[in-house]
Amino acid sequence: MTDGHAESTDEMLMVRYKRGDRDAFAELVRRYQKPLYNFSVRYLGSRDAAREVTQDAFLRVVKRSADFKHESRFSTWIFAITRNLCIDELRRRRHRNHPSLDDSREGSVDLAEKVSAGGANLDGEKGAANNELRKGIISAIDRLPEEQREVFLMRQIGGIPFAEIALITGTAENTAKSRMRYALERLQRELSEYEEYARALR
Repeated sequence: MTDGHAESTDEMLMVRYKRGDRDAFAELVRRYQKPLYNFSVRYLGSRDAAREVTQDAFLRVVKRSADFKHESRFSTWIFAITRNLCIDELRRRRHRNHPSLDDSREGSVDLAEKVSAGGANLDGEKGAANNELRKGIISAIDRLPEEQREVFLMRQIGGIPFAEIALITGTAENTAKSRMRYALERLQRELSEYEEYARALR
């Protein structure tokens, strides 16, 4: 990796990539591969499908690099691409009318990892509590309505501002905020049974 790439903005890296700098694109992949995968695996519930969507998202970036407008944020653009690929995959599944062969919802999720940070070394009851809390969070996220889940994931995993989430989802910013609020309220209700587990981790 050439000097300066790690400190460059995403948008600067896209300019360099369009000028033929392959290291700039490699840096973008390094920054976004895990967030896009984590978003996709929670959206689709399949690790195999998430890997394919993530790969396809970067391929779209390569093919459509000329379409990127530099007054826009790269994060907004690539998450919009990834979201659309996830929606297309769900439509194909409904058309096929059968579930994915890999329908595991135990994929790597930053949010759950953050909540369970430090729990791997806990023994006995605290270790069990940490594991139960992590499973409960993942399950609760998966049960969110699709419109709420995608806003929650973009905000929590992607760190995307609400104004940009609104652009990606084609809604008003207040609508995106409302969906996030409803998602958080629903998660709070569904996770109330894990309150004791959460206390055990403090």
